[in-house]
Order: sequence, then structure tokens, then C-alpha cells
Amino acid sequence: MILPIVAYGHPVLRKRAKDIKADDPGLDKLIADMWETLYASNGVGLAAPQVNRDIRLFIVDTEQMFRNMDEEGKNEYPGDTGTKAVFINARIKELNGDEWLYNEGCLSIPKIREDIYRQETVTLQYRDEQFQEQVTTFSGLSARVILHEYDHIQGKLFIDHISPLKRKLMKGKLNDISKGKVNVDYKMLFPG
Repeated sequence: MILPIVAYGHPVLRKRAKDIKADDPGLDKLIADMWETLYASNGVGLAAPQVNRDIRLFIVDTEQMFRNMDEEGKNEYPGDTGTKAVFINARIKELNGDEWLYNEGCLSIPKIREDIYRQETVTLQYRDEQFQEQVTTFSGLSARVILHEYDHIQGKLFIDHISPLKRKLMKGKLNDISKGKVNVDYKMLFPG
């Protein structure tokens, strides 16, 4: 089932998400629904708070980005061929590498993109969809998308990484999103 994406201004996007237990009912269905929602909205990552659930769960599929990239583009991200994974109760163990700039967007903040600095690699401790403990290091675009989604379960948004002046300048656009004054080709849930 395709779930509505929570729009900027909804309080769930600013909550620090709670850990999930292995026996949480409906987890498999929620994960399946999140994959369906991600692909229906042409995203590369989706966090549970974006579908109105305040739990530490996010999914990432950057493999699709690499499938559509030419060789020159792939060469820009050595060591990264894409990641398709479920991340439950993720915690950052280590951040490494130089910070690099990339133009990010977010399904919860449609029609707004900004250049954001993030580090090159991240090592995460998390549980996979079988609830098996994992510790994995990601780099390049995969690391960036993972860090973006990780921010969601921490109650942060990508716009928190830009200057207060830039945020002030986009205040009107953000207010319009909160009020539902935005056209997108996926279902959204607006605050209030």
C-alpha cells in the first residue's frame, strides 16, 4: 500500500524516533509499504517519520541511481556501487573522510533543493529486516543518502544544514508546503 508522505511542518518530522523491538507487530508490512511508497514517489530513501511513524526505521535504494548513471558519473564515486537496504535502530559508529557538497532534496520538502555538506563515509550499527545485527561502512552517494535518512530518525531535516539566512529566505516556500500549496505526483499528509 502506498502511504502518504508527511509534509514539512508536521511535528513527527521533528521527533527523535523510538527504537523498534523484534516483535513489533506489522513491521514487515510497514517495510513493504515503505518500499512501495519510495518507488511510487521516485525517491532513493525514506524514513519512518516521513510516513507518520516515530520509529527508528529507514530504507535506502541507491542502486537505482548507479544503474542510470554513465561510466563517468560512476567514476566520481569510487567504492560505491549503490546500496539497497533496510536500517532498523541505526546508530552512527563513525564518520570519516572530507565533507563534500551535493545538491539534496527531500520528499517531505518538495520543490526545494540545497547544496549540503556531508562526510564521505559513515559506519553504521543497525539491524536488517531479519533483525540481524550489522555493522557496515558506506561511502559516496550511499553514505549521503543514509546520513540524510538518519537525520530523519533524529528529528532533523536537510535544511537544518544550511545557514539561518538561507532558511529565512525560503520561509515562504516552507510555509506553502505546510499549508498544502505544492503540486507533487505522490500522496502527501499535511500538518493540521
